[in-house]
Amino acid sequence: MFFELQKTDKNSKARAGVITTDHGIIETPIFMPVGTQGTVKAIDQKMLKEEINASVILGNTYHLYLRPGMEVINGAGGLHQFMNWDRNILSDSGGFQVFSLSELRKLKPDGVEFSSHLDGSKHFFSPGKVIDIQRNIGADIIMPLDECTPYPCDYDYAKKSKELTTSWAVLNKEAFENSEPLYGHKQFLFGIVQGSVYKDLREQSAEELMNIDFDGYSIGGLAVGEPAENMYDIVNFTTDILPGNKPRYLMGVGRPENILESIERGVDMFDCVMPTRNGRNAYLFTSEGVVTIRSATYKKDFTPLDEKCDCYTCQNHTKAYLRHLFNTKEILAYELATIHNLKFYLNLVREARKRIIDGSYTEWKNSFIHKLSKNVKEEK
Repeated sequence: MFFELQKTDKNSKARAGVITTDHGIIETPIFMPVGTQGTVKAIDQKMLKEEINASVILGNTYHLYLRPGMEVINGAGGLHQFMNWDRNILSDSGGFQVFSLSELRKLKPDGVEFSSHLDGSKHFFSPGKVIDIQRNIGADIIMPLDECTPYPCDYDYAKKSKELTTSWAVLNKEAFENSEPLYGHKQFLFGIVQGSVYKDLREQSAEELMNIDFDGYSIGGLAVGEPAENMYDIVNFTTDILPGNKPRYLMGVGRPENILESIERGVDMFDCVMPTRNGRNAYLFTSEGVVTIRSATYKKDFTPLDEKCDCYTCQNHTKAYLRHLFNTKEILAYELATIHNLKFYLNLVREARKRIIDGSYTEWKNSFIHKLSKNVKEEK
């Protein structure tokens, strides 16, 4: 069984489950570190396994296609072999990256034409080509080509975009069923629900994708500028429609409070560059709120970054040392900050899972978010 639902919180839609692939078990809720180009920035695979204990990471179809290219990845025996990672990989379709190119792309009924951000060279992604690329990457969970709508966008644009995403979803599924994995392990294909902030379009999109029948369902087109309450409302609405026996993945979200609120609304999987990107910019998440470590406040602070954290950084180094590393622009700063932020995020979803199972999720979530928001204000 690809997905087993183990427990639902008695006071909310929060769920604990298990995803099983040929590369191992993923306990949900789960946060997936982003490894855009075959690496999670500023941290090596050994630390990801032994310290962070990440069961799944992301690879990016668009970036890996451009470099090192499919010939190199295929020659290595797939992305797992290329980067020496024997756990799960999820690859996105590149749709969001193409979306972000804006004027450098041209949508067509059979795919999208775009110019590389590297050298301006012309490329074309069709649904079939995106599946072929992800067969070459060899990710355990792969995504179909879709269009991510901006925010705000008017209803007519969102409707046309949803229809395009659905038509591509059909072609993605056909290409997936008419091809085989290249490296001996099974791959699973998710659908992506679109429709911007319009509930009738979200409902149509979800039902159309369910009729196509995917292994899991992603909620896309959120966290692109809309107010958080709009995002939560759409997430809650959409998870009411999606089947309960398949995993639900909210793409590109987000802040710790976003993740906890979305878990409460029935989401199982998350990814975001925030813990790694913010870590490299000296913005660190702790159980007491955020710490902007470059601040002079920490010049002679010889306490751990977070007394409650069991990560390598907190167990071995002080705030004063971290501040010194950042202010002298030492590379070690990025590694130590990334280790901590990723461990914070993974510990967060592990605690959420534990609370769902013991029945205390809602109370714990409310208390955690209240404390987090209170200390964020104090830090500012």
